[in-house]
Amino acid sequence: MKKYIIAAALVIGTGAVITTSVHSCTTLATTDLGLSIIKKFLLNGIDKGANVYSNREAFLQNNMVDKALPKQLREINSLLEKVAPSLVQKERAYIADAAVYTVNISKPILVNAVNSLNAQDVTRIINGEKGTATLILKEKTSQQLITAITPKVEEQLNQYGIVKSINTALAGSNFLGSLLGGNTTTVNSGGLSQLASEQLVNGIFNIIEDYEVQNSKSLLGPLGK
Repeated sequence: MKKYIIAAALVIGTGAVITTSVHSCTTLATTDLGLSIIKKFLLNGIDKGANVYSNREAFLQNNMVDKALPKQLREINSLLEKVAPSLVQKERAYIADAAVYTVNISKPILVNAVNSLNAQDVTRIINGEKGTATLILKEKTSQQLITAITPKVEEQLNQYGIVKSINTALAGSNFLGSLLGGNTTTVNSGGLSQLASEQLVNGIFNIIEDYEVQNSKSLLGPLGK
């Protein structure tokens, strides 16, 4: 079991200074202090993700978002690059607009999940590897987020007519059949919206996890197993 030390003079919430001593992972997980630290830590990551998603240009330039691109959508874009490269840029821009459009739906869901964390969750986080806090948050909210934002993403993409444009560009391509399954020769609106929604959800988790990994040492320093 790993043990962790919480650095003295942690600034939590309103900025109040809290001095702590060394706690075993079990003790820390069962204290209000330990729970508060983990919650604040995750909320900071959520704020970072929401700030990226609220800014169209920041979204387009964030590599954590690009890494979240689903395999099928990446392959569709690779094909589009050969026949209509400008459509790829338009698609990315429209998904960025969808990110701005849906961030106020996603953030409350994430915040509510953080506020519902319990001592058992904290114990798992303390005993786990870096990224465990984000993993738990993802387990609790991923499907809920996709369900909540997909209709809004579809509404946004349909507004721009991107699906029709993609199908026109790829008309007659046999590639879509092997990519999307069966005798499919077109990309449907619901399918593209689902893929875009998955990118949005996984992208914000990537940002939260990156924040967790990059900043965990400022809060929790491993002393050993």
